[in-house]
Amino acid sequence: MAVEGACARAPYAADARASRGRLHPDQPSPGRSVFRRDCDRVIHSTAFRRLAHKTQVFVYHEGDHFRTRLTHTLEVTQVARSIARALGLDEDLAEACALAHDLGHPPFGHAGERALDRCLADHGGFDHNAQTLAVVTRLERRYPAFEGLNLTWETLEGLVKHNGPLVPRAAEGRSCCAAEDKLPLVIRDYVAVHDLALWSFPSLEAQAGAIADDIAYDAHDIDDGLRAGLFDLDAVREVEIVAHILDEICAMHTHLDHARLVHELIRRLITVMIEDVVAETRRRIAKKSPAHVDDVRLADSPLVAFSATMAAADRAIKAFLWTHMYRHPRVMQVMGAAEGVLADLFGRYATDPETLPVEWRHDLPDETGARARRIADFIAGMTDRYALIEHRRLFDSTPQLR
Repeated sequence: MAVEGACARAPYAADARASRGRLHPDQPSPGRSVFRRDCDRVIHSTAFRRLAHKTQVFVYHEGDHFRTRLTHTLEVTQVARSIARALGLDEDLAEACALAHDLGHPPFGHAGERALDRCLADHGGFDHNAQTLAVVTRLERRYPAFEGLNLTWETLEGLVKHNGPLVPRAAEGRSCCAAEDKLPLVIRDYVAVHDLALWSFPSLEAQAGAIADDIAYDAHDIDDGLRAGLFDLDAVREVEIVAHILDEICAMHTHLDHARLVHELIRRLITVMIEDVVAETRRRIAKKSPAHVDDVRLADSPLVAFSATMAAADRAIKAFLWTHMYRHPRVMQVMGAAEGVLADLFGRYATDPETLPVEWRHDLPDETGARARRIADFIAGMTDRYALIEHRRLFDSTPQLR
């Protein structure tokens, strides 16, 4: 019996049987597709488990009900699968891209990313998408035959091109060398041995994972902001789509308690955003008529997208959250202190490498840039909790981050 909302596999969907394979050839599984195996490898990775104690917006110990980087990832995955199912895409590939998309995030969310970017300012900077590639191709060390998780080409291209092509398309269909020189070193080093076609768009499955990221954090950050008391329902009514949904709910349920009202708001917001993406993507597909996944890659614009109206609503939600949540004095105070924690750790490890764990100071590079990036790899893999434990070990005073 067909799953409700599902449709037959589309001709432009990625085909696990025709995958471009893995960098290191691997024996096929008798019961799982190559994309399903990618999902399973991510789920069983150390980096995935650490997401449970990495900040989304609020540090893990600030409340039991706020999203962590792990619960955010799971919500993104659910939305990505819903979109993929409605469009007849490969759900496993959409899930793999969603499950792995934030593995490179350091502790303390974007505050940690800002701190490491400053620490590496003279050595290429820090980018969490590039760090995700480092995690799945180099830093995870679980298998005897290779470093990393040895994911398929299709999953890797989805992670690297989470935000679309990274370099302009040259006339001959090859990436531009000058543009590649500006990319993070992690990406440049990897594509030198495994070309990920940085000039093209990724599959529709990867595009579904990327837009699911926006849908999930638009919705759950409103939920978390309300729960934290950073703003109330009257304030968020300044976002037109939210006001419209609230009016609909209140018309149908006149005496709904606050908790149920908020849940219904978030549920409906996710639903209308998914429905909009599916409708707009179908419209774009009908216009472009892709017959194969490679037609998707060669398109001149993404095919999975919001309509113009929903794109404006998405921008309005993000603008509201930027002002009322991400730049809220309470959040800024905690995140500023968190940036200081990581900057302190980086400085201490750089000047006194003996304070690093044995496995991280073993064969530590002599070259300054390589050494700095190795230290950043260690810090980026930390959970919030471990970063604070390390700071207390190495310094006399550690902020509470509350």
